[in-house]
Amino acid sequence: MPSRSNAWSPAKVPQGAVTEAAAGVPAQVSADVPPGGSDQALKPNLAAAPLEQSWSIAQIAAEFGITHRAVRHYEELGLISPERRGTQRIYHRRERTRLALILRGKRLGFPLEEIRTIVDMYDDIPGEVGQLRYVLEQVGERRADLEQRRRDLDDLFEELDEFERRCREDLAAME
Repeated sequence: MPSRSNAWSPAKVPQGAVTEAAAGVPAQVSADVPPGGSDQALKPNLAAAPLEQSWSIAQIAAEFGITHRAVRHYEELGLISPERRGTQRIYHRRERTRLALILRGKRLGFPLEEIRTIVDMYDDIPGEVGQLRYVLEQVGERRADLEQRRRDLDDLFEELDEFERRCREDLAAME
């Protein structure tokens, strides 16, 4: 059965490489997409960029709307590893895509250590299958946590409503 790309991992690519499409890196819409076409029509224009395309820290930070410090922080944690030329950091597709995956994981509420495990798992054994199983387990745990928080908030709102009702009744009785 052919390998399919998923929300966390790229389609089959060489060991250590990560694709932009799987990471949610900005893509170009293909010319044959009708207005209002589906997200499936979005695909990276990999032919337009040379394989050795690179970005500076300023370009990466601007593209993702984060600070240079945040980019360096992810590097310090070992989540990305740009090429170094003296003091200059050179980011290639792999780092750019990993950064997109990191930011997606953060938006979903995953801690950085879980994001590291998920992103690194693609390069290691058991590969994409193991990664998907792990991600599904983590998504289930995250969902359960959020559902519990929702129940807790609902309970707090009920308590707050009851407290407000009593205060209004007391105020009305005093007036």
